[in-house]
Amino acid sequence: MSIDMADTDPSPEIVTAALVVIGEEILSGRTGDENIAYIAGYLTRVGIALREVRVVADLEAAIVSAVNELRPRFTYVFTTGGIGPTHDDITTDAIASAFQVPVVVDEGAVAAMRRHFSGRELTPARLRMARIPEGAQLIDNAISRAPGFMLENVIVMAGVPRIMQVMLDAVMPRLAKGRLMLARSVRIDAPEGDAAPGLADLQLAYPEVRIGSYPFFENKRLGTYVVLRSTDETKLADAERALWALIKKEGFAATAAEDE
Repeated sequence: MSIDMADTDPSPEIVTAALVVIGEEILSGRTGDENIAYIAGYLTRVGIALREVRVVADLEAAIVSAVNELRPRFTYVFTTGGIGPTHDDITTDAIASAFQVPVVVDEGAVAAMRRHFSGRELTPARLRMARIPEGAQLIDNAISRAPGFMLENVIVMAGVPRIMQVMLDAVMPRLAKGRLMLARSVRIDAPEGDAAPGLADLQLAYPEVRIGSYPFFENKRLGTYVVLRSTDETKLADAERALWALIKKEGFAATAAEDE
């Protein structure tokens, strides 16, 4: 169970993001996604709060729908997958359709790819990766040189994890950052159901602190990890003191866990 604040946060210091993972291979289970956890951790460390993740098929209508629904709601929308050289790599066309702009062959993208591929290797299929929605800014790909791109607040990256990672590094200096999300974790040696009523009251008392509870089973006993998250260190500390007071009142055995 997770007890969270509402999705919208009125604080201008919060920079938010959504992630759209594109690919039939993810939905079919043929490929395990490695990017969601990496991106979530990365964004948290730099001060961007990932608030939503969607996985969609390689269908233009599905991609357009997801991107157009998310981009007004979040500071940034990241996408992974579907910008390779094959016929089913349709993300570029879908993003162009979402913004109602044409797709053009970007000379900067072609030049970058020529530094990696010889003339014979730069096949028409590979040149598909130089097609970019008009008006988009390129995102450098230090590995294979076929770039990602950023159009307004939508950041389009490769699905291959190591390439996605260098693109994320390349685009990050351009992005706004919010206050860093701080966290405290406490391990309670009691079932989640026993802790839940007090945690619900605690969330009401400290609305600016996100309180999540996560059950575990160890040595044939149930327990609960409670994680407190906030960008405000003072409010986080106040909520943590209140949590320890609740633990003492209920008579739970508990220990501080490592901060996230």
